[in-house]
Amino acid sequence: MGFWTYRAAPLSVALAVALAGCAQPAPAPATTEPAADPAAAKAAQVERGRMLVIGGGCHDCHTPKKLGPNGPEADLDRALMGHPQDEIVTAPFKSTPGNTWQIHINDNLTAWSGAWGVSFAANLTPDENTGIGIWTDDMFVNALQKGKHMGAGRTILPPMPWNWYGQLPPDDLKALLAYLKSIKPIPNRVPVPLGPDGKPIEAPEGAN
Repeated sequence: MGFWTYRAAPLSVALAVALAGCAQPAPAPATTEPAADPAAAKAAQVERGRMLVIGGGCHDCHTPKKLGPNGPEADLDRALMGHPQDEIVTAPFKSTPGNTWQIHINDNLTAWSGAWGVSFAANLTPDENTGIGIWTDDMFVNALQKGKHMGAGRTILPPMPWNWYGQLPPDDLKALLAYLKSIKPIPNRVPVPLGPDGKPIEAPEGAN
């Protein structure tokens, strides 16, 4: 074996070992899921609620009307404030004799009269004294699933379709409330509903 052959052998072995070491895969860097953005999640929930309000026709009954070029139009300056407190209804509207199920509606489309008496569209703005500002998710979900005011109070009367809304997933109902709590609060104390005798329907004892 010549000098160069003798010297090359250990060098080639060392090079092969070094290359083998380099060929080993490097440890994968630790990965973590990006943290959820609470603000983005809240914004998405509110937007979902806004679309449900639009698609569900909430403005049809809960927003007073003004006369526009196409007839009665939602007055968005009073959006979702319910039946105007200064529009007084003292007794059930008169029904046609023999037709106790004829329904009558006021010009704002916020008061409805039928065999059940008179019902008024509720204030859905986040005013804490006259609207739903103090309502919790559970109260709102129970109200629409059970047909009870604030989830445990008096019966929600026609024409409010709570039995249809109540079939939405709870997350959708919570999105509805999230949107309603994001809009402008409007102080407006809607009257309590009236029974067929024209007297206010009182809440059950211990309920609101």
